[in-house]
Amino acid sequence: SCPALQAPTDGRKFGSKYLVEHEVHFTCDPGFQLRGSSTRLCQANGTWSGQEPRCEEISECSSSPCQNGGTCLEGPGHFQCLCPQQWAGATCQDRAQTGGCPSWGGELGPFRARSSSRPVPPAPPGRGVPDDAAFSRQPRCAQVAQTQQCSCDPGFHMSGTGAGGLCQDLNECEVFQRDGGPRLCIHSCVNLPGSFRCSCPPGYALLGDGKSCEDIDECSLSQDNCTDGSSCINTGGGFQCVTPRCPQPSGNVSYVQTSPFQCERNPCPMESRSCHHAAKTISFHYLALPSRLRTPTPLFRMATAAAPGRAGPDSLRFGIAGRNSRGHFVVQRSDRHTGELVLVHTLQGPQTVQVDVDMAEYLERVFQAKHLSKITLFVSAYEF
Repeated sequence: SCPALQAPTDGRKFGSKYLVEHEVHFTCDPGFQLRGSSTRLCQANGTWSGQEPRCEEISECSSSPCQNGGTCLEGPGHFQCLCPQQWAGATCQDRAQTGGCPSWGGELGPFRARSSSRPVPPAPPGRGVPDDAAFSRQPRCAQVAQTQQCSCDPGFHMSGTGAGGLCQDLNECEVFQRDGGPRLCIHSCVNLPGSFRCSCPPGYALLGDGKSCEDIDECSLSQDNCTDGSSCINTGGGFQCVTPRCPQPSGNVSYVQTSPFQCERNPCPMESRSCHHAAKTISFHYLALPSRLRTPTPLFRMATAAAPGRAGPDSLRFGIAGRNSRGHFVVQRSDRHTGELVLVHTLQGPQTVQVDVDMAEYLERVFQAKHLSKITLFVSAYEF
């Protein structure tokens, strides 16, 4: 076997078997790109092929597109510039009109500074709560060349004219949502006087970028309440306590639990055909998935490994046992000795889905044994 592998930060790992010839796959969350190997194979010398994967954030602001002191606000595959008072345009490239004008202290994308010769709207789109003193303040005014000029702090908009005007908060959360710009927050945006902050649902922590959410692993942090005899499985925003159990004896077929997540069939009487065709091993697997995961996506792989000194099967057959969970999955062969379960129709959470995959071994077209993998998917309520 090879050493255990971990999912990269801001990414996911598919595959939990670390035996020789088994593969593990890696993907990155939306807004991140994979560097290194997306697939790694456990080699005969006990090492993994390829390079350790890592997920790098796709930065739309890395090229510094905002000119003249503009602040770049980033979203998935998109950006917008928050411009200083004197500048306008998608990248703050145009000088705004000035002179006796109430103006925007900051500018978001298509909104322009307005001249005093034009009517001033009573309030800008996406303004804050006018009745809260924290969301409004007096403008800063100065006499310049016999003309009084007034301006607002960044994040505030002038309502009214001249010294009699009032600086009111610009609600960035509403502006970006209405304008179709980048998502300021991956989950929830909270408006603040002159600014905003992002928040995450329970069970998630806000990352250092101030907008993304990361699941809290309650199991590794011992924040679960699972009792002895059960195992903690981390899920999106929470955890599940699971206690896999072997099937009850039926006829000549009985099982013994050899590990918390595997059962093995007891030896069969020589004459019992039904016993020999029952699953030789039953394994239990638990996967946490985000809601609306892009498809097609491989979720799970099954492969065979022959015992030392014994000839292994020369062919395998894979299938989905029982219901096909409303057609969300297919099983396909990835190579001669490996099959994979693929999600072909997206799952919307929150929900729990179970799918059973069996693998039958044949030697010279004669059935040898069958192995059953019982896979439980915990689909999160969120897409992250």
